Amino acid sequence: MTDREWNTIVSVVRGEALRPVPVAFIIDSPWLPKWAGYTILDYFTDECVFLTANLKAVDAFPQAIFLPGFWSEYGMCTEPSAFGAVSVWEEDEFPFANKMLSSPQQVESLQKPNPRKHGLLPFVIKRLKHLQPEIEARGHKIRFAVARGPLNIASFLMGTTEFLTALKIDHEAMHKFLALISEFLVDWIEYQRECFPSIDGVLVLDDIVGFISRRDFETFGLPYLKRVFSADVTIKFFHNDAPCKACAPLLPQAGINLLNFGIQHTLAEMKQWTGNQIALMGNIPPRDVLAAGTPDDVVRSVTDLLNSLEDHSRIIVSCGGGMPPGAPTENIRALISTVSSSAITHRKPFEPLE
Repeated sequence: MTDREWNTIVSVVRGEALRPVPVAFIIDSPWLPKWAGYTILDYFTDECVFLTANLKAVDAFPQAIFLPGFWSEYGMCTEPSAFGAVSVWEEDEFPFANKMLSSPQQVESLQKPNPRKHGLLPFVIKRLKHLQPEIEARGHKIRFAVARGPLNIASFLMGTTEFLTALKIDHEAMHKFLALISEFLVDWIEYQRECFPSIDGVLVLDDIVGFISRRDFETFGLPYLKRVFSADVTIKFFHNDAPCKACAPLLPQAGINLLNFGIQHTLAEMKQWTGNQIALMGNIPPRDVLAAGTPDDVVRSVTDLLNSLEDHSRIIVSCGGGMPPGAPTENIRALISTVSSSAITHRKPFEPLE
């Protein structure tokens, strides 16, 4: 991410209404490798392919901001691998981490991983270290520490159904489980910041938050997200493209100031539920419009979204979630050009970051 792009994100989070509204996308392995002409496994295993694919996106869409920017990841396997989960790889399918716990009682056997040594985490760091000179030569910096969230990781280690069931029947074990994962994530985020002093943001991704009630979020989500987001950074970015209504009013208490959410709710609703305290990034339908629609469909969807809002402060136009697999170049350009040409004049007073 360039200095200009970073400053744009910070301005939106502070409450400035920019004209035109910024456009940004989360891009990673579900979209980027195939769009750039590579297999998913080549993208994960070849540093040259990884760099070339990311630079191709930067060059193809210069008016868009890509978050977190040169995301060094191994899909859903990254953090679970540090706990010992077996990673399953295929040439051109998304990798998957096999569950490793068969009962809540096995939580007692887990030990907190060391992000400097365990699983795929050292590979994440080394890839960026090797490519950092070339990334910075192109005017970009590594701005975000990135991690899957505590509930997301727990669901991979235990299985989603089993984990959600255990939240209801074994509170003590699940608190131990989530506390252990959260402390590991604090270490993992701190290690990334240590390796790359240019980091001033944290991105945490946790869709499982969207599958629990407000009461369960207050008990099992908020305390642990607050701990994970405790780093002293400017941008605290959360991704949850599952339903957000139950958790939205409580997200500011976790320190979150930027949210990428799904298509279940409108931007206007999310502004209301978050008390307009969080910058919102969304929420063009990713699959049905951005990936499967025509450019005209994209134009209509973006126009409707912008026209639905009276207040354009704390808004970044994106899709409702990460860039979807199969999203074509012409649709992405249609989204960007529609936003760029929109006549948005409403501005809100500047509000400093707290």
